[in-house]
Amino acid sequence: MRFRLLTYNVHKCIGGIDRKYRPARVADVIGHFDPDFVLLQEVEEGSRRSDGHRQVDLLGDLLGFRHRTYFPNVRLRGGGLYGNAILSRFPLTETRNIDVTVRFTRPRSVLHARFRIRRPGRGHFRTVQVFNLHLGLSQALRRVQLRKFLACEAYARLDRRTPVIVAGDFNDTWGTLGPGHLVPAGFRAMPEAYRTFPAVAPIWPLDGIYLRGDVELLEARRGDIAAARKASDHLPLVADLRVR
Repeated sequence: MRFRLLTYNVHKCIGGIDRKYRPARVADVIGHFDPDFVLLQEVEEGSRRSDGHRQVDLLGDLLGFRHRTYFPNVRLRGGGLYGNAILSRFPLTETRNIDVTVRFTRPRSVLHARFRIRRPGRGHFRTVQVFNLHLGLSQALRRVQLRKFLACEAYARLDRRTPVIVAGDFNDTWGTLGPGHLVPAGFRAMPEAYRTFPAVAPIWPLDGIYLRGDVELLEARRGDIAAARKASDHLPLVADLRVR
């Protein structure tokens, strides 16, 4: 079974250059790549700057995704929240928020969702475990947060063959988190660390996709289209995958 995954820090649907709130622009970028799974970071709800929108539903409706999950983890001073979201064309069977916050720092979490993907011609399903994360701004903090994730029950109890996808905004400026933590845990990285930030002229590989178990990477690329350079301060990452 083949499918396409896109991970994207949408920056509350505020453009990285013009600072304008344009959710339709973000939806156009996502729709251009026609993904089956969409992992989003910095998704807002209830704030004045985003017109009070619940962006997971706004983007889900614009793109036609019936299955969606969202957990906020940051409360804004002026009112409203933001956090991580997942949109899917496949049925969602379970979801939870995994807290990886380090004391006295900004809240951070990993959004976990379990999906059922129908295997063509066989009449049965395969479960895929998806983890959408957004890690902190300091290298030491990111290491602790990633260790907390790897130790959590939702991940640690999974069989080694279960298809597992960990993706999102790692804020991994130097590209060391994967080799240092995820690869030793059995994950496979993309063929290169794609530069995704800042969107207008990307120099840092902040975003990533890692796979474990019976899921393989067919192709990966940076979503470097003209609209994406304006819609957010990150570029999306796109991966074509196959469940074995």
